Amino acid sequence: MILEKATLDVIPHQTVDFERAFSEAEIIIAAMSGYVGHQLHHCIEQPNRYLLLVWWDTLEDHTEGFRQSAEYQHWRALLHHFYDPFPVVEHYHQVSGPEA
Repeated sequence: MILEKATLDVIPHQTVDFERAFSEAEIIIAAMSGYVGHQLHHCIEQPNRYLLLVWWDTLEDHTEGFRQSAEYQHWRALLHHFYDPFPVVEHYHQVSGPEA
């Protein structure tokens, strides 16, 4: 299993609109092949920052299956205009802890 991590810096004063749009976008990602689950966390110290964690069966499920899909274009239209700067996405595999 692969963990995708993205730190999302939302334009100031747009967090309510971002969260509303994300509630629609999460339905899109949850329907994708290889999707396992996700979490969106709101930062306490930086009120415009979110942490998005998405678990995928394989790296390719995210980078090819989702990112190259028509559904991704809808996801992008819903969310990408909220970010400044645009987020860096990283992928991780677990090496320690429960279920490692």
